[in-house]
Amino acid sequence: MTTEVKICGLRSEPALDAALAGGADYVGFVFYPRSPRNIEPAAARALADKARGRAKIVALLVDPDDALLDDVIATVAPDIVQLHGAETPGRVDEIARRFGKPVMKAVAIATADDVAAALEYTGHADRILFDAKPVPGEALPGGNGIAFDWQALAGLEGRVDFMLAGGLTPGNVGEAIRLTGARAVDVSSGVESRPGEKDPDLIRRFIQAAKIVKQTT
Repeated sequence: MTTEVKICGLRSEPALDAALAGGADYVGFVFYPRSPRNIEPAAARALADKARGRAKIVALLVDPDDALLDDVIATVAPDIVQLHGAETPGRVDEIARRFGKPVMKAVAIATADDVAAALEYTGHADRILFDAKPVPGEALPGGNGIAFDWQALAGLEGRVDFMLAGGLTPGNVGEAIRLTGARAVDVSSGVESRPGEKDPDLIRRFIQAAKIVKQTT
């Protein structure tokens, strides 16, 4: 069994092609105007159509209202909705029911206490994504290239379905997987040459580094 890999914040065909050729399991599109990775639904649809059937398509939104969700889901037809804001477990349930899509909830982590609090989403979100807590004053809830102490996830393996994010790069993703037992990893800034611009070579290297780590079961 190999680690699942999500390449998030895709905006161009060369980056998407590198993700698909490398064997990415998920490709993510960001619908958040304050992000340098923001993409319009129509542009995302063109890329998503190329990936459809080859990788699962993830739509990342931050505290979206129903109008934005309607637009993104109708236009892009994602396989998974990723919520990266302050959405409550109840809001997660509401979105899952209304749109009939699996929901992945991102939670900001700095300490083991944050991990414990994140478990309140168990039974609501289909998967929890552990990301690093932004530094004070940071405008973006994720994609900041910050790692958290992976030891905070000690003992979590097998208790909850999670994806690991936050400061991952081709150089450290193998260690992160070995320390946390993560069966899925997510990268955005760690495969960029500058904010919002994906580097196809870094994408390929990241996927290779993540998938070479042997999983036991």
